Amino acid sequence: MIIVTGNILARSETLDELIAVSLEHSRRSRLEPGCLAHGVHQDCENPLRLVFFEEWTDHAALEKHFQLPASRLFAKKAFALSAQPPTIEIYEAVAADKKM
Repeated sequence: MIIVTGNILARSETLDELIAVSLEHSRRSRLEPGCLAHGVHQDCENPLRLVFFEEWTDHAALEKHFQLPASRLFAKKAFALSAQPPTIEIYEAVAADKKM
């Protein structure tokens, strides 16, 4: 499984628009083949920070997601609405033994 995390720090005047485009992006992404989960959350300690958490079946599904015109448009919008460049981290995950 592939896990993706991301952070976007909004400017106070762009927060509402950034939330709207982020929710649209997450909802659309959940319908893509290989997407197991895709969500955006508002940081309780810093309400201007949006945090993304995604789960994908494999790298191929994630790569297809990144290549979609809608995903590229979201990235452009997010960058334009942010106070600093957004961050993204990608991890390969293996389920841990539940008997631990």
